[in-house]
Amino acid sequence: MNESGRIELLWASGTLEIRGLDEGLAGFLPDACTWDPRTRCMRAPAMAYADVVRTLVRSGLEWQDRARRYGELDGGLCVRREPRPFQSEALRAWKQAGSRGVVVLPTGAGKSHVALMAIDAVRRDTLVIAPTLDLVTQWYDLLRTSLRRDVGIVGGGEHVVEAVTVTTYDSAYIHMEHLGNRFGLVVFDECHHLPGEAYSLAAQACLAPRRLGLTATPERADGRHDVLEDLIGPTVHRSEVDGLTGEFLAEYTVERILVELTVDERAAYEQARKVYRDFVTSQGIRMSSPDGWTEFVKRSARNAAGREAMEAYQRQRRLAFAAPSKLAYVEHLLHEHRRDRVLLFTDRNDSVYEMSRRFLVPVITHQTKVTERSEILAGFASGVYNVVATSRVLNEGVDMPDAGVAIIFSGSGSVREHVQRLGRILRKKGDKRAVLYELVAHDTAEMHTSRRRREHVAYR
Repeated sequence: MNESGRIELLWASGTLEIRGLDEGLAGFLPDACTWDPRTRCMRAPAMAYADVVRTLVRSGLEWQDRARRYGELDGGLCVRREPRPFQSEALRAWKQAGSRGVVVLPTGAGKSHVALMAIDAVRRDTLVIAPTLDLVTQWYDLLRTSLRRDVGIVGGGEHVVEAVTVTTYDSAYIHMEHLGNRFGLVVFDECHHLPGEAYSLAAQACLAPRRLGLTATPERADGRHDVLEDLIGPTVHRSEVDGLTGEFLAEYTVERILVELTVDERAAYEQARKVYRDFVTSQGIRMSSPDGWTEFVKRSARNAAGREAMEAYQRQRRLAFAAPSKLAYVEHLLHEHRRDRVLLFTDRNDSVYEMSRRFLVPVITHQTKVTERSEILAGFASGVYNVVATSRVLNEGVDMPDAGVAIIFSGSGSVREHVQRLGRILRKKGDKRAVLYELVAHDTAEMHTSRRRREHVAYR
């Protein structure tokens, strides 16, 4: 013990210091606590705060909490919506789990409303972390109007911290060592981003004892989704698309359309694929193995034959994913849905700009400035535009309540990406029936990509 006989819990740049205990007397603390010989105290990641506090309370020892700087919110929601049954169930399960856990709901099912309900329930200073500045803006508007209070923003050139604050994952990683003890609740929007090595450090450096993760698709290709339980808590509620369509989400149809390549496209595709496959075979590379792609990239850089094989790989991929014959069918679909709001999704910027030139539609890519993007989305919502083309940018988070048709011109094999694109058109409005078209070049490698991304209950 220290001279006063009191244990002190302190904040230190994203960690907790437990002072007043000698190393030999600290065995009752959680496993996350270790002896730091430099400062001669016990130390733990900030996210262990709740466990440390519970342990100290149970110990019966005298202790003082000088780590937390968060307080109680002086008011809750000023604008209330009647929650849907699954939203109430999600909140109830989260509270029963100690106000820690992940809620999995389809895009368009109202994940942000669950967060508002959680903020209203716990009434503690709150930090919301989102992956993009677009979503930060969306959260800022939602929180400001729902709570009728000043809301802080950290990121995008702004650094204003309020009792309720919104930030990006990038900014959270940079600033959490200074902000991590100022919030009692942290909301991780699109929390499948969190397990990345850098972002997970932000969660570890945050003291907030109450944690809520929101996502439509928690699973990650690298398997790191398992760490969400440590960083946030267990999955406390999960609803899938098929269970909510009709009553809470728009009914929808998915049409997979196989497009035949023209004779010239087929000849060019087969020629390029042969060069690529011959090289892979000659090198003994198994592309289906976990390290197949990495091995191909390394060997293709070693000599002229390898570089030719990589160029051939890229060429056959372009011929399959961005074939002119697919563009011709897009034109047919746009005419068929000329009275609907349509989103065009593609995997490549060159394809999206080609569609913009050919069909005279606005484009949103990662290069589109925030103000221009806002104007395009406002024009889409008001009916000035009935078609918007994008390369990945609108996959995640952005509200598109009036879109009823999605055309997947090309995409990756990611299940998450495909489900998110479907979610962009599922927000219920009247008796709207949404439709998603997936264009796939027949008898090409794109068919394998299509099979991989459709491995979700929404497409069964």
